[in-house]
Amino acid sequence: MIVTPMTELNHLWLEIPQSEQQQAWEESQSFSTASNCWNAYLNRLSINAFLPWLQEYAPGASIFPNSAALPSFWEVVNGTAIDFQGMRLVLIPSDAIDLSELRVPQEWVDIPGWVADYYVAVQVNPEEEWVRFWGYTTHAQLKNQARQDLSDRSYCLNGENLIADLSVLWVTHQLCPGEVTRAEVKPLPELGSAQIKNLLVRLGNSELLLPRLEVPFVTWGALLEHGGWRQRLYELRQGIRKQWSVPQWMQLGVSNIATSAGWRSIQIRPAHLGARSAETASGLQMIVRELIIDNQTYQLRIQPKDKIEDRIWRFELRNTNPNAMIPSGFKLKLLTEDLQPFPGNQAKAKTYVERLYIDVALSESEEGLVWEVEPLPENFEREILIF
Repeated sequence: MIVTPMTELNHLWLEIPQSEQQQAWEESQSFSTASNCWNAYLNRLSINAFLPWLQEYAPGASIFPNSAALPSFWEVVNGTAIDFQGMRLVLIPSDAIDLSELRVPQEWVDIPGWVADYYVAVQVNPEEEWVRFWGYTTHAQLKNQARQDLSDRSYCLNGENLIADLSVLWVTHQLCPGEVTRAEVKPLPELGSAQIKNLLVRLGNSELLLPRLEVPFVTWGALLEHGGWRQRLYELRQGIRKQWSVPQWMQLGVSNIATSAGWRSIQIRPAHLGARSAETASGLQMIVRELIIDNQTYQLRIQPKDKIEDRIWRFELRNTNPNAMIPSGFKLKLLTEDLQPFPGNQAKAKTYVERLYIDVALSESEEGLVWEVEPLPENFEREILIF
C-alpha cells in the first residue's frame, strides 16, 4: 500500500484503489439496513488499507477476534479492532469532513473484553480514493478526558487532544513499554438464559434501527461480549436461521457462516482411528476445526458416539502432528449457552496425553453448547453450537 503525502504531513494517508473499493462494497451487503452496509463498507476500506501497513511494523498483527466475526460487530457498532505485540487498537472510521472530534462508541470503551490501548480516528473518502488516519488517543485518556454523549452512547474527544502522528505511538511503545494506556472498567453482569432469549427476540427485529440504544448499556454490553450471542443477534437481524446446528452439518454440510469461522466436515479412514474405531460406531464423518495454541496446530473434533438421534456427542482435542502430544495443563471445557458449567463438563491433561475428550449426553430438546480450550487459541471467539 502506498503512503501518499498530501497536506497534513503528520497524518497517515493510504490509497484505496477502485478495484479494492468494488470488492469491499460487494462484501458489505449482508446487513439489515443501508446504513449498516455503509458502516461495514467504511470499516472494510479502513482495515484493508491499514492492516497491511501495520504488518510491515508488526508482522503478527491480526484482526480481533477474527475476520469471520466482523459482520456481527458492524451490524450494531462502528469500529474494527486489531491486536499486535500484546496491544490492541481500534479504528473508528467516518466519511465526515468535520475533524473537530473523535467519537468512539461506548462498546469499545466499557465492554471489558473489547477494551483497547489505542483508538485511531479515520477519515474515509472513497471518491478521492484515500483513507486518512488523522490522530489517536488512549483508553485512559478517553475515560478521563472525553465527554460522554448519552444520546448516542459515545465518548467524544476534541480533535486537538489527539496525537496526529502515528509514529509517536511506536516510539512511545519502544521507549516507554510500561506506559499506562488503559483505565479500569467495571465488569458487566451475567445474563440468564430467559433474559437472553427475550433480548434476542426483541433486538433481533431488523425494524429496530438502533438496537444498541434500546436497552441499558450494561445489559447490551453483556450480550455483545458473548461472541455466540452477538453472532446470533446478527443472524436474526438478517433473517438467517440454523447456521450452527451440528446435526444439520453432519447431514447437509457445514453452513457458509460456520465454514468462514473455520469449521469443516471430514472423513477419517479406520486406520487413522486406531483404538477408537471400536468405540466409534457411528461411522467416519466428523466436524473439525483447527486451533493455533502456542504456535502449534491442534484439531477440535466433534462426532456422535453412535447414532445422531441418540444425542451422545464426543468433543475431542488432538495435536494435528501425529507424533506430538497435548501438554500438561491443557483443558477442554464445555459450557451451557449462558456459560454455566455442568457435571463432567471438562477434561484436563495432568501429563502429556494423546488427546482430551468429553462425552456429553443431551436431552431430547434442542440445546446449545459453548466450547473453550485453555490456553486460549489464537483469535478465539465464543460460539454457540446447537445440538
